[in-house]
Amino acid sequence: MAKDDVIVFSGTVVDKLPNTMFRVRLDNGHEILATVCGKMRKARIWVNVGENVRVEMTPYDLDKGRITFVERNRAPGDAPSQSNA
Repeated sequence: MAKDDVIVFSGTVVDKLPNTMFRVRLDNGHEILATVCGKMRKARIWVNVGENVRVEMTPYDLDKGRITFVERNRAPGDAPSQSNA
């Protein structure tokens, strides 16, 4: 199976589970189990509950997916808050 054989959906993270697994509700109403893709894990990009994500799924298993992009829920001028602790 090539990388081109994936289906891309948009959804919202509903629940955070152990081992970097997430329950994602897709825009079509289905809920799937998704994990963070390797590049996001390597770059240590965090995924939080309530964020909109882009999920890739294989046509062979429509219950599991891979989170490939996180759309942050911030206003355009907002910078992430950092504490100097």
